[in-house]
Amino acid sequence: MMGLLLAVVVGLSVYGAFQGVRLYRADAKLPGDLAIALEVGATRTTAVGSGIDRLGMRYAPSVLRMMGPKRVDALRRRLDMAGNPGGMTVDRYAARRAVYGFLGAFAALALLLRGQPIIAILALAYGLVWTDVIIRSHIARRKEDIERTLPDFLDVLAVVVSAGLGFRQALERVAEKYKGPWSDELRITLRQMDMGVSRREAFDQLRRRNASEQVSMFVTALQQGEELGAPIVDTLIQIANDMRRTDAQNARRRAAQAVPKTTLVVTMVMLPATMLLIVLSFYYGSGVDFGDILGQ
Repeated sequence: MMGLLLAVVVGLSVYGAFQGVRLYRADAKLPGDLAIALEVGATRTTAVGSGIDRLGMRYAPSVLRMMGPKRVDALRRRLDMAGNPGGMTVDRYAARRAVYGFLGAFAALALLLRGQPIIAILALAYGLVWTDVIIRSHIARRKEDIERTLPDFLDVLAVVVSAGLGFRQALERVAEKYKGPWSDELRITLRQMDMGVSRREAFDQLRRRNASEQVSMFVTALQQGEELGAPIVDTLIQIANDMRRTDAQNARRRAAQAVPKTTLVVTMVMLPATMLLIVLSFYYGSGVDFGDILGQ
């Protein structure tokens, strides 16, 4: 039975590799979203990732139809918030969901035949949710990077603006000196403005692409300052100070939340172990034979 199962696995692997090579050499027509990801995002993904995308691309439309328009729109926003990790787009996400889901289901079936239902459920869950786990982790990491970079960025931007450059030129000049997700977001905003999008709309889209409260604070304060005619330098400095104050409050809040968790760990783990160590030390140090006392 195990030999037959191994033969099936090898056969499917060879068939999948053959299909991937055939599709690659046949220049099969890719969905527009996936074609852009394979070209532009090729430097941000691995050869294995590109191979998985090509294997699952034919099933991507079916996965998107099963998700429905609302879930696809929510997925598109989550991908924007994650910064399209590894060049991932909506079609590429659907392709990976198809491949990972198939592999998870196949592994679960093999494990069920071996009498391991718990591991089979874990394998199936891994295949179904692994892509979403990657997106969530990138969203959290990207948010932290942006919130850490933003106050210093605003200070430098205020200095450049006060030196005489216009806000648009200063924004582009400072964005060139920074690396990371916040710089990427600013470049997207600047390109939108170059294409004719109004500054207000471009910054509104910047706010929608990010889940950070500090980005929302930056855009809101910038737009309010523009409407009220407040000096841009004073506005930038005030935003940076407010962000640092918010960071300090969040740090104190996280520290306060860590105290009960630490207390729980000490109570549940360290205290019983310490008591057991004390009792055993008294027992071995006293030299008392409890067998004699109990009459055994």
